[in-house]
Amino acid sequence: MTTSADATTTAFDVLAIGRSGVDIYPLQTGVGLENVESFGKFLGGSAANVTVAAARLGRKSALISGVGNDPFGRYVAGELARLGVDNRFVVTDSQYATPVTFCEIFPPDDFPLYFYRKPSAPDLQIRPEDIDVDAVRSARLYWSTVTGLSEEPSRSAHFTAWEARGRAPLTVLDLDYRPMFWETTAAATEQVQKALQHVTVAVGNKEECEVAVGETDPHKAADALLDLGVELAIVKMGPKGVMGKTKNETVTVPPNFVDVVNGLGAGDSFGGSLCNGLLAEWPLEKILRYGNAAGAIVASRLECSTAMPTATEVAELADTAATESVNV
Repeated sequence: MTTSADATTTAFDVLAIGRSGVDIYPLQTGVGLENVESFGKFLGGSAANVTVAAARLGRKSALISGVGNDPFGRYVAGELARLGVDNRFVVTDSQYATPVTFCEIFPPDDFPLYFYRKPSAPDLQIRPEDIDVDAVRSARLYWSTVTGLSEEPSRSAHFTAWEARGRAPLTVLDLDYRPMFWETTAAATEQVQKALQHVTVAVGNKEECEVAVGETDPHKAADALLDLGVELAIVKMGPKGVMGKTKNETVTVPPNFVDVVNGLGAGDSFGGSLCNGLLAEWPLEKILRYGNAAGAIVASRLECSTAMPTATEVAELADTAATESVNV
């Protein structure tokens, strides 16, 4: 098990564990992959995107992940650093290739994803001994995703990190359920239920809440998460906005309506803004309003990681939306 005095003395604002890879996005929209003529290459992976989003908002961020010993792996590590994310915990795996994800872009709401991660991906080969427990303990906010629980040894590494952290404040689980990574939904539910015993914040959409706690009604889902010891439950409700609930407060914030170019990555931008707001100890309404704005901005752009907005951009849209809602 790795320890690092340097990581302890320079604690990260945001430390995330999870997927990283390369997103290959078509430069033509409304066209199936079989007819696309040119593509763009971007850093991808949910956890990687969240750390980039947080870094863009001024937070000191790092990622625990894995890449292959190949050109794409070198690209991922280099791009993380270029975008302001500390890559010291990105492990190079000699067996599996850096994953590549293709998407099709059919605005406003159809963005099929094609994951090339078989038989496994380096980010799912992170072992318990790869976890820098000092960095996990000292991070002001620690972010994990459900996908990291889908395979060993990543699953054990996640629980090693949570046990070291001891359910400290701002231990976040992105419910991020993707069926292609799991043998059965029941297997995912079993692991998520165990994971929820270790976290203080849970965030997901209605479908992901159903996998986690068997509820799609936002209020019932949030209550079920709170009953498991989570201090803040955030349920994304699509066109109805987003709801945040604690034992003492319930807040619902409407969405921002934008011309959608690519909806992928909007949730990760929301996640990075959520990290920023939690660290800033903002009121829950402001946290959710700024998160919605951050997500909307990325949805209006083609790429994910390099599309993450600045704090000024988020504030401008969020505050404009708040003013408009007051004036309606």
